[in-house]
Amino acid sequence: MEEKKETKNKILAGGRYLEAVGRRKTSIARVRLFANKTTTISVNEKPLAKYFPTKELQDIAIESLKELKISEHFAISVKVKGGGSHSQAEAIRHGLARTLVAYDVDSRKILKPAGFLKRDPRAKERRKFGLKKARKAPQWSKR
Repeated sequence: MEEKKETKNKILAGGRYLEAVGRRKTSIARVRLFANKTTTISVNEKPLAKYFPTKELQDIAIESLKELKISEHFAISVKVKGGGSHSQAEAIRHGLARTLVAYDVDSRKILKPAGFLKRDPRAKERRKFGLKKARKAPQWSKR
């Protein structure tokens, strides 16, 4: 067990980091995990609280960390683009979960049942020819 912790710290020592990509709808988040004295999270070079003004979106973004109840401290840097704010928060959650599994394989047992390692594939359906929207047809008239 002690060897495992030493190995983890060597991975993140000396400015090295673990990186993973999280996706949701059209949002893509590149998450980097650094070892640090305190836990800090920056999204597109802004603090998490400034990038996501609502508490709900902040909670979604760091849900993976809360689920694991980790005692270690990390500096987390995220570059996110595309989609809306909610979609971006869920993409960050997905990417963060992937980096935490790369850091500690045992965390997979907790994150997988919670659904954080699965990419949510739902996206807007495309518009079809002859229809007003994806499924909405023009009003039918008998004559």
